[in-house]
Amino acid sequence: MITLAKTAGFCFGVTRAVETVERAAQQGPVVTLGPIIHNRHVVERFAAMGVQEIGEVEQIPEGSAVIIRSHGVGRAVYEALEQKHCRVIDATCPFVERIHKLVSQAEGQGRLPILIGTRAHPEVVGIAGWCKDCRVFETPEELETWLLEHPEMREKPLLMVSQTTGNQNLWKKCGEITKKVCTNCEIFDTICKATEMRQQEAAELAARCDAMVVVGDSKSSNTRQLAAICRLACDNVQLVDSAAQLDRAALRHATHIGITAGASTPAWIIKEVNQTMDEIKTVDTATEESFEALLDASIKTLNTGDTVTGVVTAIRSTEVQVDLGTKHAGYIPCDEVSADPNVKPEDVLKVGDEIKVFVVRVNDQEGTVQLSKKKLDGLKIWDDLEAAVESKEPVEGKITEENKGGLVANVKGIRVFIPASASGIARGGDLSALRGQTVKMRITEVNRARRRVVGSIRAVAAEERRAAQEKIWSEIEVGKKYTGTVKSLTSYGAFVDIGGVDGMVHVSELSWRRIKNPAEVVKVGDVIDVYVIALDPEKKKISLGYKTAEMNPWNQFVAKYNVGDVAKVKIVKMMTFGAFAEIVPGVDGLIHISQIADRRIGKPEDVLTVGEEVDAKIIDVDAENKRISLSIRALLQPTVEEQAQALAEEADAE
Repeated sequence: MITLAKTAGFCFGVTRAVETVERAAQQGPVVTLGPIIHNRHVVERFAAMGVQEIGEVEQIPEGSAVIIRSHGVGRAVYEALEQKHCRVIDATCPFVERIHKLVSQAEGQGRLPILIGTRAHPEVVGIAGWCKDCRVFETPEELETWLLEHPEMREKPLLMVSQTTGNQNLWKKCGEITKKVCTNCEIFDTICKATEMRQQEAAELAARCDAMVVVGDSKSSNTRQLAAICRLACDNVQLVDSAAQLDRAALRHATHIGITAGASTPAWIIKEVNQTMDEIKTVDTATEESFEALLDASIKTLNTGDTVTGVVTAIRSTEVQVDLGTKHAGYIPCDEVSADPNVKPEDVLKVGDEIKVFVVRVNDQEGTVQLSKKKLDGLKIWDDLEAAVESKEPVEGKITEENKGGLVANVKGIRVFIPASASGIARGGDLSALRGQTVKMRITEVNRARRRVVGSIRAVAAEERRAAQEKIWSEIEVGKKYTGTVKSLTSYGAFVDIGGVDGMVHVSELSWRRIKNPAEVVKVGDVIDVYVIALDPEKKKISLGYKTAEMNPWNQFVAKYNVGDVAKVKIVKMMTFGAFAEIVPGVDGLIHISQIADRRIGKPEDVLTVGEEVDAKIIDVDAENKRISLSIRALLQPTVEEQAQALAEEADAE
C-alpha cells in the first residue's frame, strides 16, 4: 500500500517565486541572486531558459534585472543593488518578509532579536541582515547555555522568531526555555503554517508506515527537517531528490510506504518518482491503485457546502482572490469576508495568508468558485463558543449596549448577554461605563438552537485576581518595591493594591511629619511607589511603607542649610522662653527670647505673631538630637547701648 501526503510539493512561497522567474525570463535577460529555491532540477531548468544564477552582488552587471529569491536577503543587498541601478524583482516569501519587519521593528524598540534556525541558511542570513545585532541558535541547548552564561540578558528586552522552515518541536522547546527564565521576551511563532502542516502530516504518516520516501533536494532545510521527523517514527526512511536515487531493495519488502515531498520539490520530480515506484514490487501485489492514481485522486474536487483551504493571492476593491490548488479561480466577495460591516478585507487579510473558506457556488463551465469566509467563521465561532464553555477559556468581546437585565457584547459577530450580576460592576453601579469597551469574559451558556449565549466578566476578573495574588505571594519579600494604587483610606492608614493584593500603609509610614489623617498625603486612585516593611503569609497581611529617606525633612534641611545660613522661617508656636519657627516642612528651630530682638523683651508675643514669616540666621545645629538654634537678633544692627558696651569691653581688655 502506498500513501501520498496531501501536503507534498510546492508551497505558496515557492510557487510564487518559480512563477516570478518564468514571467521575468519571457521578458528578457534576468539573473537570480543565488539559487531561486533549493532544488537543483529547478535551477537547471531555469539555466536552460537563459536565467543566470549569480552568487554575489559584486558580480552582478550594473543595470541588470535581478530576482531576489524566496529566502529573502538583508537590507544591505537592496542598497547595493540600488547603487548598481539594478531593476529588482522581489520574490521573497511573504512569510519571510514578515520576519524581516519584526526584527527591524524590534531593533527600533531596543529589543535584541533572537533567531532560531540554521546559521548558514540563506533565509537566516537574510533575516539577520535586517538588524545590526541578533543572536542565532540552532538548538534549544545552545539557547539555554547562552542564557545561563549571560544572566544579564534574562531581564533585557528580547524578541524571538524562527526560520520559516524550522522544526516545530525544537521551536516549542526554545519557547519553554525563554518563558521560564526571561522576563521581557516577545515570542512570534514564524514557522510557516504550510511547513507545520507538512511536518505534522509526515510524522503521522511515518508512524503508520514501515517505509518512507522523502522527495526533495538535500540542501533544502524543510526537506531535511521532514526526513528527520520521519526517522523519529520510522526506521526505513529515504531522502531522494529524484527517482534515480531510490533504493529499490529497501522498499521491495515494505507493506505500507508513505510518500512526502519538500516545499521546493516540483511536480515533475514527484511524477518521475511515481513512475519508478510503480515498477517496485511490494508484498501487497493486490494494490489496486498506482502512485499516479493516488496523485490524481489527491487533486481536490469542489462541491457547494465544502470547507476548503486556500491562499490569498490578491485583494481587490470588490473581491479577494484565493488560490485553492485547483484549476478553479476562487474569489470571496468583500461582503462575505467578515460579519462586521465596518471591517475591510485588507484589515483582516493580506496576500500570502492561508485561510479556510466555505464553498458557496461552483461554476465548472467558467472555472470559478464563489467562497465565503463569513459563513465559515460564523459556524466556527459557534463551535468555539461551545468549546469555551467546556474549557472555561476566556474570550474577548466589545460591549455594544446596556439593557434592563445587564449588558450585551459582540464576540466575533455573536451577541452575548452578560447579566448585571456577572458584569463586575457593584450593585447599583453604572453599567453604561463599560459601553464601547473590549472586555474579557467567560462563556457560561450556549444554546445554538435559540441563538442564546451568556457570559460573565466577573468570573474572569476574579480568576485573574486570584492568579495575580498567587504570583505576588510567590515573589514577595521584605524590602521589595511595588507601584500600587490607593484603594481606600481609614483613620489609621491607606490600603494600596500592589497588583491583586492589598497592603496597608500605616499613617505613621505615610509622612515624616505628624499628620492627623492619611488624606493629607494621598487620595483614593493615587498611583504611588511603596515598599514591603513586614508580611504575614498565613494571615495574608502586608505592611507597606511610603515615606523614604529622601522624604525625611531633616535630610532635606541638612542638604540645604549650614550653620551661618539665613533662612526664611515661619513662626509656628510661642513659649515663655522663645518661639519655634518652621525652616522646612517638618523641621522647626528655636528662636530663644534673647535672640528675637535687639533689646530686652518680656515675652516673644511682644515682637512676633504665629504665622508670621521672618528671616533668621542658623547659629547652631545639634545633629544628634536634631535641634536647631535660630537668631533674628544676629541679623539686626547693634543698638547704641550695645555699641557702647562693646567698646567698654574692648577697653577693659586692653
